[in-house]
Amino acid sequence: MMHKKGSRSGILAELLCWLPYLAPALGFYIIFMAWPLLDSLRLSLYTGSAGIGRSFVGFKNFQNLFTVEQYVQRYRGAFAHTLYFFLIHTAVQNCLGILFANLLTNRSLRGRVFYQTVIFIPVTLAVLVTGYLWKLLLNPVWSGPFLEKLGLGFLVRPWLGDRATALTCVSLVSCWQWIGIPTMMFVAALRNIGEDFFEAAAIEGANGRQIFWHIKLPMIKPVAGMIAILTFVNNFNAFDVVFAMENVNGAPNYSTDLIGTLFYRTGIAGQHPVGIPDPGMGAAIATITFFVLCLGVIPALRYTRDKG
Repeated sequence: MMHKKGSRSGILAELLCWLPYLAPALGFYIIFMAWPLLDSLRLSLYTGSAGIGRSFVGFKNFQNLFTVEQYVQRYRGAFAHTLYFFLIHTAVQNCLGILFANLLTNRSLRGRVFYQTVIFIPVTLAVLVTGYLWKLLLNPVWSGPFLEKLGLGFLVRPWLGDRATALTCVSLVSCWQWIGIPTMMFVAALRNIGEDFFEAAAIEGANGRQIFWHIKLPMIKPVAGMIAILTFVNNFNAFDVVFAMENVNGAPNYSTDLIGTLFYRTGIAGQHPVGIPDPGMGAAIATITFFVLCLGVIPALRYTRDKG
């Protein structure tokens, strides 16, 4: 018992020793992360706003979100669009990131630094700027004459004005801008693989494709899982790219409406046609999104940890 108490006191003394160094980061986390999250959970149980008065309604906001047609239709559509947005990023952004990283770590490739810079440059640009530029490029009025001169007249169409193509175009633009981040993460993961594996595979007569599928890809699975988690979280918080290329209503006719734009309209700007914000309902949407993220992230983290 004495040894056990001594060990506990030693751990407590060590924690107290580190506390002055951890206090600034811990305070920052509590003020800007933990407290807003808890306050959002509290706010989801109220209706009204600070200006006109709030009243406690319990879980009424959550009930309305899944029973009132006005909210059900918008939330169901926004959730489906956000999921599609995530799947496009996973299939295009992350898969191309692995491909680009494999090419950039090939020592026989000339100009690797140049290609690496070109891939990463869009990440440094503001989303509003790139969104507006792509909005012009996809506008047939602006790009139509140029494409017709190149013999690409079949590409002249209102991509962002068609419900069938608007969300896909917005998703691909987002992939184009952020593909540099997963590419660099995959590059770092591939460079950490020992050369002994590749030399042994070459001695056994394995070609480049076999080395990629049987050595490189299995060894970077933990990094791929972490990138998938980051993509999942970031996509469910996406807002700016839709705001830049369409509007907060997810035009045309809510076909590009995401969870982020729905939250903004409901809790901050106010839903059309009433235009009165409902912070309680917005907090309810944010709370459900938080639990959806937990349901997706926690199992993925466990799987990634086991694979690591």
